[in-house]
Amino acid sequence: MKDKKEIIKFFLDKSILISKQIIEKLAENDVDLNQFYENIKNKIDSDSFLILDQHLEEFLVSTRKDINWKEYDKSVVLAKKGNDKLYDKFTEYMNGNEEEKPIGNKDVKIIFSYDEESKKREVQDFVYLFNKRFDSIEKILKNRVELQNLLSIKRIKQKQDKDNLSLIAIVGDKKITKNGNIILTVEDRTDSINVLINKNKPDLFKLARDIVADEIIGVVGVNGENIVFANNVVWPEIPSNKEIKNADEEVFALFLSDLHVGSDNFLEENMQKFLKWIKGEVGSEKQKEIAKKTKYIFIVGDLVDGCGIYPGQEEELVINDIYKQYDECAKYLKEIPSNINLIVCPGNHDAMRIAEPQPQLYQDFAKSLWELPNIHMVSNPSMVNIHSSDNFSGFDVLLYHGFSFDYYVANVDGIRMNGGYDRADLIMKFLLKRRHLAPTHTSTLYVPDANQDNLVIDKIPDFFVTGHIHKSSVSSYKNITLICGSCWQSKTPFQEKVGHHPEPCRVPIVNLKTRDMKIMRF
Repeated sequence: MKDKKEIIKFFLDKSILISKQIIEKLAENDVDLNQFYENIKNKIDSDSFLILDQHLEEFLVSTRKDINWKEYDKSVVLAKKGNDKLYDKFTEYMNGNEEEKPIGNKDVKIIFSYDEESKKREVQDFVYLFNKRFDSIEKILKNRVELQNLLSIKRIKQKQDKDNLSLIAIVGDKKITKNGNIILTVEDRTDSINVLINKNKPDLFKLARDIVADEIIGVVGVNGENIVFANNVVWPEIPSNKEIKNADEEVFALFLSDLHVGSDNFLEENMQKFLKWIKGEVGSEKQKEIAKKTKYIFIVGDLVDGCGIYPGQEEELVINDIYKQYDECAKYLKEIPSNINLIVCPGNHDAMRIAEPQPQLYQDFAKSLWELPNIHMVSNPSMVNIHSSDNFSGFDVLLYHGFSFDYYVANVDGIRMNGGYDRADLIMKFLLKRRHLAPTHTSTLYVPDANQDNLVIDKIPDFFVTGHIHKSSVSSYKNITLICGSCWQSKTPFQEKVGHHPEPCRVPIVNLKTRDMKIMRF
């Protein structure tokens, strides 16, 4: 048993006061104090005098060493007030059961769907979020073989001699110098430094032009005085050796988006054509066979046009009641055969917060949709697994409506100058390369979750499915199938004004056995 005075002195030397219960627990368990401190030091507020209370007793028996103890403390307070949902999640995590257990039926398993309750957010939550994001992306980058002799920025600035080195950092700023070179200001947890990308390295310079604020990159180069001269920039990226999966049987998945039911531009006649086809009533024999073998339909946000989304919208609605809009939407979806799984996530026009992650569609607004027997509600973004069996792991599908797309079309030269809104594939590849759905702080509204950044693309999907830009697209990137859904709304006055050219009523279809893709027009 450790001496209690020794324990008290150890923590006082580190400006930490611990409770009597913890002193007794540490002494009783003969805990290695140095190891214990190493495990908690990054999770405590080192700039203030912290009191470690009885909650750290849970730390001693927990198999997890990355608990956010401030959030845990809040969860205990909420539990005492009768709201124990967050506390239960912490308990499950500390007991080693942190893996998301897929839920759903045999055909559709929900791997991730955001369901945190709304609560007050503080400035410090943004700090926690960016630290979590940095941890996640840094872990990916450390697997890149290009990043040799990896150093922190603080150590780089302390070096006296020039050397080949690499760093991992978040981009704070990007400027073009008078000589036409690119200067990045980057930072890690230790310091910040400038990185120069010379225009005389044309291939690297072209890639660097598309670097955006707040993304996390690796830099390979040579150090100078408070600067690094870049020879290469490394992104988290998708591994090139990703397996391409194929189902054993011929089944099909369909992808819809942006129905905008309730708008006076909603294309009801075209929707009826689609519904007749999926029921096997119209089409060629081959098309009827596809409809018969369709097992999954994804709807990636904006099921309704909403109310009060923008000034003057009421003039462009035929249904100006949000409840009735969802009822009308449910009326259409109810016609889809019940043996077909409907996987639905929200978008920016749906009746909920725009800040991402958006939770599932609210039951009070969309009750009629929730009552459909074949529907699976998920958040935006979310990850689902479809068509798994005892002998097949199934397909992982990442759903993201795509609200951040507008920012990257406007601000990334490689997208804007090569088709912009007409090239959903370029936007999706851009985000996959950065392993984040909205890397720039201002590219979307978001909820600063202190425990994790839910927009990080941690698990590599088999399908990446989006919508929002009202133009269908199918492509492939490193064995990931990229699909952007079309829309069911004709060109609006706003789209006319800004020069958008939607292509409505086109349905991307994937054969899960062959992975062949096609688009049907209705």
